Amino acid sequence: MMKDNTKVLLIYTGGTIGMMEDLETTNLRPFDFKHLLDEVPELKKLELEVEVKETKSIIDSSNTNPEVWLELLALIKANYEAYDGFVVLHGSDTMAYTASAISFLIENSNKPIIFTGSQLPIGKLRTDGKENLITAIEIAGAKENSRPIISEVAIYFEYNLYRANRTSKVSAENFEAFQSPNYPVLAEAGVSIKYNRFALKKANEERVQFRNKISEDVASIKLFPGIRKEVFWAISRIKDLKGLIIETYGSGNAPMISWLDDELKLLNEKGVLVLNVSQCLTGSVSQAKYETGQHLQNNNVIGGYDITFEAAITKMMYLLACDDLSHEEKRNYLQTNIRGEITL
Repeated sequence: MMKDNTKVLLIYTGGTIGMMEDLETTNLRPFDFKHLLDEVPELKKLELEVEVKETKSIIDSSNTNPEVWLELLALIKANYEAYDGFVVLHGSDTMAYTASAISFLIENSNKPIIFTGSQLPIGKLRTDGKENLITAIEIAGAKENSRPIISEVAIYFEYNLYRANRTSKVSAENFEAFQSPNYPVLAEAGVSIKYNRFALKKANEERVQFRNKISEDVASIKLFPGIRKEVFWAISRIKDLKGLIIETYGSGNAPMISWLDDELKLLNEKGVLVLNVSQCLTGSVSQAKYETGQHLQNNNVIGGYDITFEAAITKMMYLLACDDLSHEEKRNYLQTNIRGEITL
């Protein structure tokens, strides 16, 4: 398989792409990625070396959690210097969460870490898995002037490469399962792969760092007309809560009701970081735009700009676990673009 000295590590965590149909029972079973070339012989044509590793537990992505994220992070860290790029095979349902978490947990990465998967198992005749896998590996190994073209965590799916922490899964039916609603695609794969240079993260010379802690003391509340204070309290008063995501209307608006303002004041007094994220797929939170947003700002709620929910919750989990940061620094970082996740 090796035709030059570029090495890509393929990490299999589970998901639909790694399933094959048992010819006798028609049930889906995990595919043995040690025999990858037998199923995807096209990989032999790539001018790079591909090696395969698996996480300890192969799971449906709906079962993923921070422990799984840290296991994946440790695997990338242990192999970071030995490979030019990484491809992570992951179930699509929570791919945006895992990929966003990894983007925050690795600081100053200058290597491509490409997540991909499929809507149909790789053994199915009409699978989208082969193209996703082949192109993701090609992108992970792509270089210019001996340096990687992509130097960040990304998701490749159905001919498009997206910044990981800008991405959401929007369809369970279509091959075009993901969108990046507030940021341009990083690359488009047609007859050739066209990279959108203006959208790519610029490489830096700082030393890569891996954070191996993440906080689970977070929660989220999605507002709806008629929400009762008891519902809000059931979440906002969770013991040891440190961070709360509020999904609001439009450009960051919420009902002007006294019990909500009182609860937000109480959360602020307890030192809970509250982040305002819009329920809209596109657009940005602007709490100063309307009176219904201004009262949130007056109660120290942090505006989340155009961040996705997946990036918001994982960024919060990452920052809360940074023991070297003060409360005020964590608050400031929530409204700072640290990995390309928001547009200021």
